[in-house]
Amino acid sequence: METKGSYGEQVSIRPECLCARKDWAEPNADEVRAALKMANWSGEELSRRIGVDSRTVRRWTLGEKPINYASWCVLCAQAGLGQIWMFSPL
Repeated sequence: METKGSYGEQVSIRPECLCARKDWAEPNADEVRAALKMANWSGEELSRRIGVDSRTVRRWTLGEKPINYASWCVLCAQAGLGQIWMFSPL
């Protein structure tokens, strides 16, 4: 999946970020921001939906802290990327 990054460049979400936990690669900050955009959610909205502090989401989007798998699954589902916890790598 591709969307525009913070500087207008195309950002792809790597396939290894969209698979079951055992094969999962943590998404980088650009990928988290891209998924938020595809979900049409703000960081504040994501924080309310999953029960974390908005600072935590900000750290994910700035690359200061990796997003956890469960939170990433919720974000991907909302972004229309599917139920990634069910997927095996291609």
